[in-house]
This record gives sequence, C-alpha cells and structure tokens, in this order.
Amino acid sequence: MKPLHALCLTLVAGLSTSALIWNASAAAPSVAAAGTKPSPEALSKVKAGFAERDITPAIGMEQPGGYGKSFHTTFHDPCKVRIGVFDDGTKRVALVGLDALIVPRSVVLAAREQITKKCGIPGDAVMIGASHSHSSGPVGMIQPGELDFASDLVKKLAYEESSCADPGYLQTVIKAIVDGVVWADKNKVPAQLGFGVGTEDKVAFNRRVKMKNGEAWSHPGSGNPDNVDYAGPIDPDVGVVAAWDMTGNLLGVMVNFSCHATTNPGGISANWIYDLEQTIQGALHTRVPVVFLQGACGDVTQVDNFSKFQRPGPEEWSRLVGGRVGAEAAKVIFSMPKTTEARLDAKQKVWKIKRRIPSPERVKESTDLVQQPKPKGDTTAWMFAKEIVMLDALVQKEPECEVEVQALQVGPLVCVSNPAEYFVANGLRIKKETGFPMTFPVELANGCTGYVPTEEAFGPNGGGYETRLTYYSNLEVTAGTQMATAGIELAKQMTPDKMPERLPAPPFGRAWTYGNVKPEVK
Repeated sequence: MKPLHALCLTLVAGLSTSALIWNASAAAPSVAAAGTKPSPEALSKVKAGFAERDITPAIGMEQPGGYGKSFHTTFHDPCKVRIGVFDDGTKRVALVGLDALIVPRSVVLAAREQITKKCGIPGDAVMIGASHSHSSGPVGMIQPGELDFASDLVKKLAYEESSCADPGYLQTVIKAIVDGVVWADKNKVPAQLGFGVGTEDKVAFNRRVKMKNGEAWSHPGSGNPDNVDYAGPIDPDVGVVAAWDMTGNLLGVMVNFSCHATTNPGGISANWIYDLEQTIQGALHTRVPVVFLQGACGDVTQVDNFSKFQRPGPEEWSRLVGGRVGAEAAKVIFSMPKTTEARLDAKQKVWKIKRRIPSPERVKESTDLVQQPKPKGDTTAWMFAKEIVMLDALVQKEPECEVEVQALQVGPLVCVSNPAEYFVANGLRIKKETGFPMTFPVELANGCTGYVPTEEAFGPNGGGYETRLTYYSNLEVTAGTQMATAGIELAKQMTPDKMPERLPAPPFGRAWTYGNVKPEVK
C-alpha cells in the first residue's frame, strides 16, 4: 500500500486530458471519448484526509489523573494526536482525538485560531476530544498560572500538592493538533465513506453500584455483601466511520466507544486505545490513523464490581478492552456499504453554567485540616479538603464556568460534544433524540469541566465519587441535562443523510442449475 502523500501524487499524475475534459463538461458528455474513465473528483462528492502526530511525554513529566503528583518513569507506547478532515465542496469539518487525560479550553481555542489562519477551517467546525488516558502527558489538572491570584496557602496546595499541566508540553500538543489538521486538509482526496455500529458488551461496566443502604457507591468492590445491582447502564455501541480513496485504499478510521481509559498497561501509554489501534490495523493490514473519540463514560470503566474472578494484570486488561473493541470495529468495517456523498455541517453553543459553592462551614473545616501536616497513611480526607479550599478561591473569582457543546455532521453521523466526564445515561439520551441514524457522544471535548453526573445521582438514592464537590468537579446539578438538551437542539438543526446501502439485487433470472434437482440416491 502506498503512503497517503504518494497516493495523492499518483492520483493527480494519473488524470488524463480526456478525464479532465469530462469533469469540466458535465453539460456535454459527448466531448469525452466513449469509455474514458472519470476523474476521482467526478466520482465522489466528498474528500477525506487523515493524519497523526506524536505527543509522547518525556520520562520524568507528571502523569495526570489523580489529585496529587505522580511522575512517569517508564515508556510503554506512544501518545498521539489523530485527525480526520472531511470536505463536501461547501463545508469542511475536522475531528481530532488526543491520547490525553483532558483537553484544556485554552489549548482548544489556541489550536482553532491557528487552524483557521493556516487552512481556513472555521474554529466551530473543529472538534477536539481527549481519550481520558490516565497514562498520558501533563495536560492537567491545574493549568499554568491558574491560581496566581489566590493566597499563598492556595497556591501551595495547587502547585506543590496537585497534578499540574506542563506549559511546554501544552505548546507541543497545540502544535501537533494544528500541524496534523493542516496536513490532513492539504492532502485530502476524493473518498468513499462507510458508517456502521457494532456491539461490545463484555469489557465495560457501570462502576456505580446500588447498595443495601439505598445509596449509590462508586467501586464498592466485588464480593461486597452490601452490593445490590448496577446503579446505571452502559453503552455497548462501537460506532465506526471508515474512509477509502477511489481505488479502494483505506485512508483512515474513526471509532467511538464508552469506557474510561484506566487500564494503565505500564508507563507512558495511550492506554487501551493503543490496543484498539493495533487490532484494527492488524486486521486490515494497514497503518492508517485510527481516530478515537471517547463516548460518555463518566461512570463506566473496565472494572466489574460484580465479577467473581480476579482482575487481569494491567497489560492483559488493556489488550482485553482494546482488542475486543478493535475486533468489533474491524467486523463493522468489513461489512459496511460505502457512499461517495456526505453532507457536512457544524453547530456550536457556548454559555456559562453555575458552580456548586461549598458552605462557609465546610471551607473553614477544610482550611483547618490542610494547614495540618498531610497524613502518611490514608490521605483521602486531607486531599478532598485541599480541593474544597482551592474551589473556594476559584468561585470567588469565577462563580460560573464557560461550557461549549458542539455538533458536527458527517453524512448520517452527528458527533455531539460535551466538556465533561459525562454520565452514560445522558449520552444514551442524546443518541435517542438527535434524529440521526448514527450519533457519537464525544466527552471531554473542547474543554474540561470535570465529572457531570445525572440529576438522579444527586438525589437521595445517589452519591458516590463522581458527585463529590472538588476543584475539578463542581458544576450545578442540572449541568448534564443542560448539555444534553443543547446538543440535541443543535443536531435537530441539521438534515441527516440516510445510511449507505448496498446496491439492490438484480431481478430474478433462474435457479442455479447445479442445485435444482431432487435427491439422487443411485
């Protein structure tokens, strides 16, 4: 298989004069000689380009994902930016998947601005989502200079006791996003697109459990005698988009699935998304980019709190999740019909959502606690007191949080973003109500607002880790509903394409003469 840049040159060089005349003379087809092969541009109304760029952090950089500091000491596999760009001749859209815990709002805005300047794709037509890999580079949690306005105590808690983004690494990520989108746009070619959905229901589980006391707990542990049932659903859909050039060479793949990227196979890693990529590329004998867009998985992980068996080791667990999701994606690709038409569209809503504010009593109690030495054993109480003290400083300055919800259409598919670790029930609602044949809820996209549970999770039978009030997670109770409603409304402003279908069978002629006989026993 030729590399994409070589393929583009081959296609351009291979256009004959007669083919170019045919393409420019739709009103006078007799100008072209009989039997002339039409140009790719004449055969397809949509172009696609894919790219990837490396964003692997250095050994010694912070590993995000917790409420304290942790540092990378080993390497397992590279972290990447993966990009798909689509062009229908009128509009262009770009979908970007990062092997990252989150994507800060500042990174999104900076990347979009540069993309628009360099290749003209509007910022509101660029969706940038993080896979939520807990084994990736330092993009969070505290941003550079974010709490410089606060007291010395708060700054110490933020910069010395919390996970912090690396300013140089953030610039690396911005540059990789911009370079990748510009390259994919420049090298896009006439394409055939396929769309499909598979099912994988053996590797992801709702981590919230109904307990005998009527509450919902996060990860109460398998074998816990107080476990009653899962407190929420999962989303087993494996959504897939694939693109081929007009000669049948695969250009790239996009996959949407809902499961925390917390298998942590060992060292710096894209997490189970690496094994997803390896499985798809192996099955299809290719090295094309695999763009992963994380589904709504704020309460969904690979951990089954009702399992009767020992958990796999980290690397085995990563292969299990990524391998099964990748194998299902490959099955979908093998069977999907193709189309050379796909309507593109982009809608966006940006507004502010109020934060939940800790009570003065809780702030005082937390301040008193964090001024004591951090305990050597269980640090849970101290750690979440730290979060309350930092949150109190934040809400004095920013009592509301800017939120973006975006809808990008590619033919029969609409991708609906949210900037949260978003509960799967709200993602399922979005899928049900957009009116599109296919919907990808894309979480942790275009910013990060922490956990956003359902309203039910804040009720008398709710609770659990995701509802904790922290510097990271603090939006008002209705935030999840607001985001879902906004995404559905944006999608309903669009006109979905129908799913591609295979050509109808020809009219019946006659039965197969080899087989239209009675039993022959002699």
